[in-house]
Amino acid sequence: MIAATLYRGDVIENTHAAHVAVVDADGALLYSFGDPHRVTLPRSAAKPAQALAVMETGALERFGFDDADLALMCASHSSEPRHIERVRAMLAKSQASESDLRCGGHPPISDAVYRDWIRRDFTPTAVCSNCSGKHAGMLAGAQALGASRLDYHLPDHLLQRHVKRVMAQAVDLNEDDVQWAIDGCNLPTPAFALDRLARLFAKIAAAPEGTPLARIHRAMTTHPELVAGDGRFCTLLMQAFDGALVGKTGADASYAIGVRRPEGVIGIAVKVEDGNTAVLNAVVVRVLDLLDIGTPEQRRALDAFRNPVVRNTMGVPTGRLDVSLTL
Repeated sequence: MIAATLYRGDVIENTHAAHVAVVDADGALLYSFGDPHRVTLPRSAAKPAQALAVMETGALERFGFDDADLALMCASHSSEPRHIERVRAMLAKSQASESDLRCGGHPPISDAVYRDWIRRDFTPTAVCSNCSGKHAGMLAGAQALGASRLDYHLPDHLLQRHVKRVMAQAVDLNEDDVQWAIDGCNLPTPAFALDRLARLFAKIAAAPEGTPLARIHRAMTTHPELVAGDGRFCTLLMQAFDGALVGKTGADASYAIGVRRPEGVIGIAVKVEDGNTAVLNAVVVRVLDLLDIGTPEQRRALDAFRNPVVRNTMGVPTGRLDVSLTL
């Protein structure tokens, strides 16, 4: 179903289909748009469940990882110096090295970081990957299981078999009901119905204090600057809601949110069919508006993402995005 329309002047240039699932604390569907059961690759939006699998190996205690390290395991970071330095520190804690990582360097998500790299003629390496925190955590998890660090990323490695079991449990599915592919960072990545992604984040929001999922919630909401970076949607979203909301993006336009409300926890999952991130962010803001999540002031902190104006290379407004979905 069409969720947003991009206009150039008064002419429709593009339309964007999307799907939304909103579930309660028990995973029951409350609201939807499009197909709430669309089989979806959450990509990095699934990182909290992968971090949960690492936690269950005992790696955090064995190697002294703190909440900031855990936040980086859940991150799609901007490759800012603070992100890269922490990844290196995580590797040092587990006596691993950058050469053990099985992710690759790539241009950063942050334009500011990219300009800095160009000025310095900097070539990114594995620690610069936006997923390097997840990989550093998985290296530690493999060791905690008594498995080899070598090939920790392969689907048949002991660690990845453990991740598959934890992932299925986290979204309330049998292992056979979760499909797997290979992510951009070279790790296995799951696929399942969109409402199951919402279920995962409802669980994170509802987790009792002292449980692993509650620690993931605390880590991400206490360190939102590590989950994404300066000016990024995830960071600004969690900063605006000050612990009441945990959110995570995934490549090719998936998003998941867990919300703590007096009237009950909810989980939200969104997928934009054409993978457009700007449309995704606008749709997420629209869903928050429709569900009256937080205060108007909190939602206004996201105004830049709500209906972004399109400008040309001279800064002249040429179009606008109109988000029209209803729940």
